[in-house]
Amino acid sequence: MKVTFLVIGKTDQKYLQEGIKIFEKRLGHYLPYEMKIIPDIKNNRKLSESQQKEKEGELILQQVQNSDTVVLMDERGENFDSIGFSKYLEKKMVMGTRNLIFVIGGPYGFSDKVYDRANGKISLSRMTFSHQMVRLIFVEQLYRAMTILKNEPYHHQ
Repeated sequence: MKVTFLVIGKTDQKYLQEGIKIFEKRLGHYLPYEMKIIPDIKNNRKLSESQQKEKEGELILQQVQNSDTVVLMDERGENFDSIGFSKYLEKKMVMGTRNLIFVIGGPYGFSDKVYDRANGKISLSRMTFSHQMVRLIFVEQLYRAMTILKNEPYHHQ
């Protein structure tokens, strides 16, 4: 199974970039992984919230194939602890999922078309994190889930 992490805009903060690189490198040991960055929409200040969501939604959907499993990172999504998330991934692997795409939308969330296309939603927390911070948190949790599945000592219970 290949995991793709699809995000809007680049990661600006150097400390976050470094943390993300650390976990992305570690992930390569477990499964094919890629972070795809959709560039920020230019002149977005001239757009309404709904117009920006629609434009971002079009860009997101261009990156998705019909056969892909798409999971939105959404505050109203399903909550997991780390072990639960590892079981979720294991289930996807056993089901034969080929491409699992996790998506972080822009600052206003997702368009209705993206919600309609999604196969599921996951929430990392009931708290709100910056879109930049979520990237590091997610990639660390993905790495943690892989170590749990392999019974490696990274995760402590």
